[in-house]
Amino acid sequence: MAAKSPGKGKPARAKPAPKKSQPGGGGRILTTHVGSLIRPPELQELLKAQRDKQPYDTAAFDACLHDCVADVVRRQADIGLDIVNDGEYGKTISWSRYVLQRMSGFEHRERPGDAGMPAAVAGRDRREFAAFYADYDRSQGLTGMTGWALTGPIRYTGHTAIERDIANFKAAAKGAKTADLFMAAVAPASVAPDRADEYYKSDEEYVFAVADALREEYKAIVDAGLILQVDDAYLAHTYEVMVPPKTPKDYRKWAAPRIEALNHALKGLPEERTRYHVCWGSWNGPHAFDVELKDIVDLVLKVRVGGYLLEMANPRHEHEWRVWEKVKLPKGRKLIPGVISHQTNVVEHPELVAERVVRLAKLVGRDNLIAGTDCGFAQGPFVQRVHPSIMWAKLRALVEGAELASRQLGMRRAA
Repeated sequence: MAAKSPGKGKPARAKPAPKKSQPGGGGRILTTHVGSLIRPPELQELLKAQRDKQPYDTAAFDACLHDCVADVVRRQADIGLDIVNDGEYGKTISWSRYVLQRMSGFEHRERPGDAGMPAAVAGRDRREFAAFYADYDRSQGLTGMTGWALTGPIRYTGHTAIERDIANFKAAAKGAKTADLFMAAVAPASVAPDRADEYYKSDEEYVFAVADALREEYKAIVDAGLILQVDDAYLAHTYEVMVPPKTPKDYRKWAAPRIEALNHALKGLPEERTRYHVCWGSWNGPHAFDVELKDIVDLVLKVRVGGYLLEMANPRHEHEWRVWEKVKLPKGRKLIPGVISHQTNVVEHPELVAERVVRLAKLVGRDNLIAGTDCGFAQGPFVQRVHPSIMWAKLRALVEGAELASRQLGMRRAA
């Protein structure tokens, strides 16, 4: 299916950025994170007014967003992170559902009492630990997650929003001593998986329409000289939703067109300027029934990008470093493992971080590794997985641990 032509109002095409490689290798272990950082209180207040459809000063919001992005970029650089982002501060609703406000065709229908994970995407973990989740969901600040319906053709309409986010980020990054900049966008599989589709004739037709629309956001990010990170939590999580009662074969039949659609959206974009994040759902719950990485790693590696960000620090998935004893990382691509967990208020010791980095570097090659986090510390404007002070402490531990690992691997010490 052909990508749609840009519509009226699309931001002017940026001058092509100089061709650069995916950062990493050549001197030391670089550091990055998955993206969504905890929003500051002053920004949350204005976002609450938007959410609740209350009057607010749009100029004050724009100024606040600009200043908050500048601050979060500076703090990342001050800590010593190499590849930083804008904290995803310009996103509303959540890491994935923000895009529903940047596409035509979707309609949000208010339903009293909506909160937490939509029933259509709730898997075995929620069934087995229902009492836990009944308490947990009330504390998570999730809004706008349910009630989405598809009533017309999908087109990308978020040109003004993505142009604003890129401008704020690039202004903030001026003078920051970082290796590179990344910006996250959602994958087709993670866009409204629980939608009520009243328009498209087939699931595949819908998925490729989403991919065509998302391609405009992807291209805007790359054309601006940024690394594109594609977030796809639902790719792994849907296995738990489907199997049982369905089979692994049924799951793969569901996943195949979504991976094809993502590669369609990425076509023509330089692989070395893209990366793909898969997690098992960021919430700090039991995760007792997550699909194992070994059962889906072949699907993940079919996505044509320059790097793969995977959860590898939390207690449910840390053992999966051994997957790389048998699985070969594709040539020219990088592994970006989580060596810091976003799910616990315990701050990892830098020596533990270094241990996690070194054992993986010995398997995939030290020049093919960038140290990262398991997931984002905030999945929406009003969500936080740890206290903000702990988030920053964890990111400092990440940097310190990567420096230790670099020395242990015989690489040049970080400046």
